[in-house]
Amino acid sequence: MKTSDITALLLLGAIWGASFLFMRMGADEFGGMALAGMRAIGAAICSAPLLLSRQRLAEMATHWRPIVIVGLANSALPFVLFSYAAKSLPAGVSAISDAIAPLLVALSGWMLFSEKLNATQASGMVVGFTGVVWLVAGTVGFGHGVGGSGWAMAACVGANVCYTVGAHVSHRTLRGVTPLSVATGSQLVAAAVLLPLTVWMWPARMPGTSAWMAMLGLAAICTSLAYVLFYRLMARVGASRSMVVLFLIPVFGVVWGLLFLHEPITLAMAGGCVVILLGVALTTGMLRLRNRGTGLSEVMTEHA
Repeated sequence: MKTSDITALLLLGAIWGASFLFMRMGADEFGGMALAGMRAIGAAICSAPLLLSRQRLAEMATHWRPIVIVGLANSALPFVLFSYAAKSLPAGVSAISDAIAPLLVALSGWMLFSEKLNATQASGMVVGFTGVVWLVAGTVGFGHGVGGSGWAMAACVGANVCYTVGAHVSHRTLRGVTPLSVATGSQLVAAAVLLPLTVWMWPARMPGTSAWMAMLGLAAICTSLAYVLFYRLMARVGASRSMVVLFLIPVFGVVWGLLFLHEPITLAMAGGCVVILLGVALTTGMLRLRNRGTGLSEVMTEHA
């Protein structure tokens, strides 16, 4: 990749990693539902100019049903679940948990749609889920009721399950649709669904300036701008290389949590992150195991 593409990739990883920082900063004052709703509404407002295209309007009118499903699965529900988790989980832990989506996509594709898995991909899922167990066992517990960190981690896993549904629906019903049409339509759907819930669950006390700034950063930068950057990058370097951002999000999420919230980096976080990312690399084919004579060696594929 060109230097400009690598820079764009790093910037995108930094922006999406910052979303967990902003959720952590705004969740206590807004509450999980209101923060998620304001994120979707703000992102929809910022993304609305992208609809000024006959092609995108036609695509949304033709494919509105799967776009609604993707909007719920990729935006509305994950926004709510991650915002809820941000009330009790460190930003770094939430960011690390976000990396398990490719593992769930591969697992569900194999279980539900008879998609084939080679030995490397199967090994990657085992490795990745081992990392999840390590992370969960070392950082959370269910001993504090529904607000405990164990339930927050369950919410993170639930958000990734939603991403999995969205990925399968997009792959099977929206392959010929412009990605920006899907992204913009998804934000509009999320905003429409979450608006009444946001009004209903608006906090009794108006959030402070820092919480509002976090919400604006979450909506305008981490959602609207990030999608535009991602799809432009994908158009230049291809989907496979763009997926490298999955490895950058947890790293930046942990770094931002350390720098701005002074969150400690524990052994469970560091070890779980490394093992999960190794599993993702194997499952997605970015890292392969090849038989060379007497043993196996790991090599990066050409498209990584």
